Amino acid sequence: MTNQAGVAVRVIATRVVDAVMHRGRSLKAELAANLPRVEDTRDRALLEAICFAVLRSRARSDAALAAWMPKPLGRSENELRALLHVGFAQVVVMGLPAHAALSATVEAVRALGRPHQDKLVNALLRRAQREGLPAAPSDALWPAWLRQQVRQDWPAQADDIFAASQQEAPLWLRVNRLRGNRDAYRQRLLDAGIEAEVPDGVPDALLLRAPGAATGLPGFAQGDVSVQDGAAQRVADLLDGLPAGARVLDMCAAPGGKSAHLLERDPTRRLLAIDVDARRLQRVRETFDRVGVQADMKAADAADPSVWWDGEPFDAVLLDAPCSATGIVRRHPDVLRRRRADARVALPRLQARLLDAAGRVLRPGGRLVYTTCSILRAENALQLDAFRARHATALVEPPDETWGHADGGGRQRLPGESDMDGFFYAVLQKA
Repeated sequence: MTNQAGVAVRVIATRVVDAVMHRGRSLKAELAANLPRVEDTRDRALLEAICFAVLRSRARSDAALAAWMPKPLGRSENELRALLHVGFAQVVVMGLPAHAALSATVEAVRALGRPHQDKLVNALLRRAQREGLPAAPSDALWPAWLRQQVRQDWPAQADDIFAASQQEAPLWLRVNRLRGNRDAYRQRLLDAGIEAEVPDGVPDALLLRAPGAATGLPGFAQGDVSVQDGAAQRVADLLDGLPAGARVLDMCAAPGGKSAHLLERDPTRRLLAIDVDARRLQRVRETFDRVGVQADMKAADAADPSVWWDGEPFDAVLLDAPCSATGIVRRHPDVLRRRRADARVALPRLQARLLDAAGRVLRPGGRLVYTTCSILRAENALQLDAFRARHATALVEPPDETWGHADGGGRQRLPGESDMDGFFYAVLQKA
């Protein structure tokens, strides 16, 4: 990496962090808009790694600024604050070579039109290099209302949940059964110098500990492999055993990973993928094209079958419901910045509408799989209890203990358990 390229990466990282931290933008959207501006794949990986490290360590960096600055930075200095977070993350959290990180970050101050602040940035980064960053509680990044809810729902596990949510997640891969098998693909990785573990209980999965860009994996562009956490991959297991040609509905399909997995397992399934957002449905189409599967797609409100259902019941329905995403904070640390307390009411209401619609379009004897990437009981076990109270004929089929903690007829996996994301699973049958 040239020094000029290194400075450019720090400038872009600062602008991404500023947009996420101070303007409430989505990290995923900001990276999608900015990564194509970086030519070298190694520089793109560095940019992404810096942004994630900043958001995971934000509480410690805020504590450092509060202790080390003679007076608090105002809103007009948000860009400077973001740059300092970028510098702290490199020097302390990521352990990058100090000289290169310091030099490129100080140069980035000048590139951002703040040459009068280069000495301040240099001094603060050198102090961080000498002393490290102050400690901060593991739950410091969680909004107070959400922190309280997690402790109420999971009192014995709350501290572990908060700690796991600060850790970098491993890279889970899903091998496409239509293009080969897991052992053969693992050998391709080894031939490319990439170590991969074979996790228990997730039959299509490989686990990579070393971070890297998925697009650089062998056969990724051709659909031989996809990125999908092990917890999400297990959803397909709950729909195994359906007869060939079964009619399956994915009610909230975007970005398409779970639907694609279902079709990789059995391409004879007649699958309808619905999403309320037509733009997100385009991503589903791209996913299907890449892995080589086909399905019907429809942009519609899945909670209102009157506008999209043709009256033919489905053999199985997958509802991976919109949720607080509190189980995937380690992968999406900006989630905590964008969660609002009023979601405690709005999300369960939406989930209930979707569940009722799922029950309506499911055939008698059909299977309803309800999942979320949440750890909040109001969105999971309590939602399941409420649905059963409204639909007395719904029969629960509890998954076994390999799926997580028993909770309200379903199973809850908590973040970091078995190296997976937090996820809730429930299976019901329409009597």
